Amino acid sequence: MQQLSPKSILVLGAGLSSSSLIRYMLERSSEFNWKIKVVDRDLDLVKQKIAGHENGEAAVFNAIDSEQRKPEIEKSDLVISMLPARFHYEVALDCIELKTDLITPSYISEEMRSLDQKAKDAGIVIMNEIGVDPGLDHMSAMKIIHSVQSRGGKVTSFKSFCGGLIAPESDDNPWNYKFTWNPRNVVLAGQGGAASFIQNGEYKYIPYDRLFGRLHNMSIDGFGSFVGYANRDSLSYRSTYGLDNIPTIFRGTLRRPGYCEAWNVFIELGMTDDTYKMNVQKNITPRSFLNSFLPYHATKTVEEKLKEFLREDRIHLYHRFEWLGVFNDEPLIEIEHPTPAQALQQILEHKLSLNDGDKDMLVMIHEFEYELNGKNFGITSHMVNIGEDQVYTSMSNTVGLPAAICAKMILNGELKTKGVTLPVQPEVYTPILKELESFDIQFVEKEIALEVYSSC
Repeated sequence: MQQLSPKSILVLGAGLSSSSLIRYMLERSSEFNWKIKVVDRDLDLVKQKIAGHENGEAAVFNAIDSEQRKPEIEKSDLVISMLPARFHYEVALDCIELKTDLITPSYISEEMRSLDQKAKDAGIVIMNEIGVDPGLDHMSAMKIIHSVQSRGGKVTSFKSFCGGLIAPESDDNPWNYKFTWNPRNVVLAGQGGAASFIQNGEYKYIPYDRLFGRLHNMSIDGFGSFVGYANRDSLSYRSTYGLDNIPTIFRGTLRRPGYCEAWNVFIELGMTDDTYKMNVQKNITPRSFLNSFLPYHATKTVEEKLKEFLREDRIHLYHRFEWLGVFNDEPLIEIEHPTPAQALQQILEHKLSLNDGDKDMLVMIHEFEYELNGKNFGITSHMVNIGEDQVYTSMSNTVGLPAAICAKMILNGELKTKGVTLPVQPEVYTPILKELESFDIQFVEKEIALEVYSSC
């Protein structure tokens, strides 16, 4: 019997979110006759991820340069782009021209959406939003939505929350938080426009300076309490989920109680602003940085001025800032003329980075209300996953594994969808969610009578 030629997979980017994806593909490469080429500017990083596997190949080239990228795409049966989202469109153009399937975990941009017919004409699928958020949120939500609709029900409210947090066994600081993803995104969270959603048929908007004060409270048995603040855009998800006329839809980000109240202090002080550079040299101290945003006083200390700023009703937050080292008078901020957000990020990274042995945690919570046969019902669904270590984090697992399983489905001919799409159909999400359970990524669903259903 003639041996079939191996399928070639090109992975663009070997960063943190790629770790679990690369491991999954390599572990199944012999069974499915795959060859995986991983590309990054850091060759040593790629070699670490491949770990000498016979079916893995490390390569270095500029993946954002079409002239260097296209010859590699031409030799591939599938491209998985783990590059920053702004580069996916150019990669997609090459994949359409060379008739090569493409997977990205990022949101579908309007540019990407415009390529739908061209992708269909080329006979390829461009699967987007196949990570965790977006990705797992879509798949787990659509499973419930389709179930309700198949019974003749109508979804009237959908609230969804997701957060990358620190695992309970590694939670050792008063902020109950550590950076498990890009710190810059955390510092700038919520900026760029008011959060928008719809509640009981009324459109609602929360400006940035109010965002961390309008919170939803919830809890998960065995994992304690959480709070959620609104994401910038909830309204576009009505069409994503086929719920264009739904009276209530809300998406938010999860944190532990107290975090948002304290974060709001940074916002009020102006420390999260990224729109201007400060007139300071590098190696300034956290103390002088904080003092830059407090009123001048000839005799009062920085500590006294911060306590006054906090007021009596927030003085209980003082120990959080003290623990962060904001009163430290040793040089720390290394950027010359930083924006306030850049300086704050360096202070936070110094104290809120993962320590050796720390594990992260990914939490997702859905809350549904629906009507069926004239009665109202509620469904809650949650998923909690704890990372393995600092390479195969929960964030890496929940981003990389859905993409990897989807890659297997495409390579094995199990996914027939063509064009620019996302994983909202049963033929996509059903097998992916099922296999993810074997990695301890599973949702616990509970249906409850609406009269005892406590909506946040």
